[in-house]
Amino acid sequence: MLDTLEKRIPVVLFMIGFWLINVQTANAAYIGDQARNMDDAPLCLPGEGFQYSGDCLRAGPIEYLSKMADLGITFPLRPLPVRKPDQILTTVPYYYAQVITDNAPLFSSLDDAVRGKPILRRIEAGFDFVTYIDSAEVQGRRYYMVDPGIWMAGKDLSRIGATSSLQGVTFQRTPNLQFGWIRNQVESKRSPGYVPNDYTGQIYYRYEMVQIYDIKEINDERWYMIGPDLWIEGRQISRVIPNTTPPEGVDNGRWIEVNLEEQTMAVYDQSRLVFAAIAATGSDGSWTQPGLFQIYSKKETETMQGAFTADRSDYYYLEDVPWTMYFDQSRAFHGTYWHSSFGYQQSRGCVNLSPGDANWLFSWAQEGDWVYVWDPSGRTPTDPTLYGSGGA
Repeated sequence: MLDTLEKRIPVVLFMIGFWLINVQTANAAYIGDQARNMDDAPLCLPGEGFQYSGDCLRAGPIEYLSKMADLGITFPLRPLPVRKPDQILTTVPYYYAQVITDNAPLFSSLDDAVRGKPILRRIEAGFDFVTYIDSAEVQGRRYYMVDPGIWMAGKDLSRIGATSSLQGVTFQRTPNLQFGWIRNQVESKRSPGYVPNDYTGQIYYRYEMVQIYDIKEINDERWYMIGPDLWIEGRQISRVIPNTTPPEGVDNGRWIEVNLEEQTMAVYDQSRLVFAAIAATGSDGSWTQPGLFQIYSKKETETMQGAFTADRSDYYYLEDVPWTMYFDQSRAFHGTYWHSSFGYQQSRGCVNLSPGDANWLFSWAQEGDWVYVWDPSGRTPTDPTLYGSGGA
């Protein structure tokens, strides 16, 4: 028996060697074919820490995950490195009311206000807001003290119950991705463009913050990818494009960028993004002037008034505008209590901010800090002869 096995061993070894050569040849042929046609390769298997090595087909789930990873999307999604400022910053130390009667009268005492005479003076008809420091009810009617000893009838005023509590965000580090705020409630789509009608049913609410992973142009409309297969038309988002390169002329690493197209403000300190917020800049004809400026005056409160037309039909009077910082003649950053339409052009040239954002900026900024105003779309005129002193 042993003799028989000894005779057979060379034959068995020969067969094993022949088989190994065939296997190696087949593997080499497979690898060559794989290089020529990956359709024959096995599918890559998704898993934590997967790295594509080229020896499997990047298709199916791993193709989707890899495509998302290329856009900066991970599962679960990474949040922006942000923090909300202290909510106490949104508190405004004033009570406001809009004057709703043209040429509303003011009186030098409560008794005079109750009698309706003598009239001390009148508030010019226009877009008028006052602050009040006390109130009284006499014979079922309300009166307000708008200055020490100066009173107005409640029928001439409409009180503002609360100012905007909207707040921007501070950053722990400069994010790699663009981001922004939803301007109005909107439903996302599974693909960019209004065709096909593939709405997701997922609603995004006003001033909700989103990250932007991809951008596509469809029929001259810009669409943003804000999540995996979630698209929103660009006009629905006020966007910040992080850029830590100082604008030409900035010599101290500190600047405030105002983006007129996006209606956003971004604050950089030592070439690092530290704060961002949604804003409201000058309306057409009263644009916020593009250019590089410096903050030249800071006032915790300011009364703003003026008119630009010969007939004064656009007259405005705004008492106790909080946290005002002038940077271009009468154009300034300031808190805004008379509207909350941030993300849209609203002002007469100033950069309107929510009270909380204006408060944060006022605490951070110093006189001499740089302000860079620009419009990536190029629609805002740059001819300085088109600009007056500006206003609220």
